[in-house]
Amino acid sequence: MSDNLYNSAEEVDNDRRKFLTTATAATGAVGVVFTLTPFIASWKPSERARAMGAPVEIDLSKLEPGQMMTATWRKQPIYIVRRTPELLAGLAKHDAELKDPKSEKSDQPDYTRNAMRAIKPEVLVLIGTCTHLGCLPKQHFEPGEAQLGADWPGGFFCPCHGSRFDLAGRVFNGSPASVNLGIPPHSFASDTKLIIGLDAASTTQGVV
Repeated sequence: MSDNLYNSAEEVDNDRRKFLTTATAATGAVGVVFTLTPFIASWKPSERARAMGAPVEIDLSKLEPGQMMTATWRKQPIYIVRRTPELLAGLAKHDAELKDPKSEKSDQPDYTRNAMRAIKPEVLVLIGTCTHLGCLPKQHFEPGEAQLGADWPGGFFCPCHGSRFDLAGRVFNGSPASVNLGIPPHSFASDTKLIIGLDAASTTQGVV
């Protein structure tokens, strides 16, 4: 009888040891996962980092000539337009109608201080908030649009207070806005990859 009790007690102890060993190993594994999770998460920009201006990568491969896409950087709308040769050719025809045709008083990187206000002439990158009171200008790219008059060359119109901007983001005379639309820091990692928030390596990158 006593031998049976002894054997039963020994079996219980063995079972308890196995349970404790398994539980300890499982707890350790969970601890490793929880330890690694913040480390892995640290590889990615946080929401705060993105809000503070972490670079944003944009795929331009599906952006057709004459179209616009919108991104967000520093909680600001960014307008990206692929301009056609015809739209580019029209930019020099209305300088006399602009408040700041050479963008001397406007906010933009040095590498976009050229006639097209761009690194690559066909790709326009703008901060999409009106420089009057921060409204969102709408795209009106069709020249001669009835709403804006036969002499309208194509560009942006702010419906809130009537400011007008051309397809380089330059403000027209008679608009409440006093300066051109801003241009964010940006660069190109490839022909189809735009990086918002990362300055171009050279002030002559892609400019013709």
